[in-house]
Parts: sequence; structure tokens; C-alpha cells
Amino acid sequence: MLYTHVRGCISVAIPEWYEGTKLVLRTGEGGNMIRVLVVDDHDFVREMVTRVLTAADGIQVVGECCDGAEVPAMARSTSPDVVLMDVRMPVRSGIDVTSELMNTHPATRVVMLTGSVNPRIVAESAHAGAVGFLVKGVDKEHLIHAVRTVAAGGTAWPSDPLFAGR
Repeated sequence: MLYTHVRGCISVAIPEWYEGTKLVLRTGEGGNMIRVLVVDDHDFVREMVTRVLTAADGIQVVGECCDGAEVPAMARSTSPDVVLMDVRMPVRSGIDVTSELMNTHPATRVVMLTGSVNPRIVAESAHAGAVGFLVKGVDKEHLIHAVRTVAAGGTAWPSDPLFAGR
């Protein structure tokens, strides 16, 4: 698997068998990989999330974006099952992009990532179409579990009773 920088800080995992203009992941017999797009304006966070997910069985990071403005094009080219989306980014917010993704890629499941839980931001994320909300300090097992859960149709909201039912 090659990892190539496309433009700016966007990168896409490009399989060696890639021959077309759209990425389609192939898996082994009977296996379906969960395709994940990681979006965060902090290089370290993006790289660590990518490293954790890449090491997990059944999960493939198909791309990375450092701002929400880059997400629509990346989603078109990679068709992610799950997007891990930073809430606050310099050019375009994760909440804004999530609303757009729900119109253009309604099957894609978005989980918001943030440095802290704010009830207003959680509510805005849910309204935009996100199916989960994680704090960036979450342990790796919880992150992997959240990706698998939302890919299977579940949700990953904070366990605090304040957010129950969102």
C-alpha cells in the first residue's frame, strides 16, 4: 500500500493495483473493510488516529484531510464508510461539512472529534447528521470500537446522561 500526498496536507492510501480515477478497496475472501476518512487540522492528531486505525483489523484509512474544505472532494474519490471529523478547523468547520456530506453521501457515517465536550456543539453535530462525538483523548480501544459501531449502523455519543437520546 502506497501513501501519497495529493495536495496540501491531503493524503490518500493508494493500493498498488489502483488503475482508475476512483478508489475502491478490495479485501480478502469474505472480508469487508471499513473505509475511514480522518479529518483534523492538527498533523499529530491526524497521524495518531490514522496509526491506531491502520493497526486495527478490518479498518482501512482511505484518506486524510487537514481542513473541512478538502473533505467533499476526498469523499467523492474515496467513498468512506466513516468520517472522523474535527469540529473546529480554520477554513471550514466540521459541522458545516457534515451537513454537506449528509446531502451528498447520505450513507457515510460521521463521528465528530473535539478537544472537549460542549452540549451546544454536540447538539449542532447531531442536527448536522453526525452519529457520534468523541473527545480526542479517548483511548484507542474506544476509538476503534466507535468506528466499528457506527459503521454497523450504531451511534457513538458521550455516555454522560446530559447527552442521552441524542
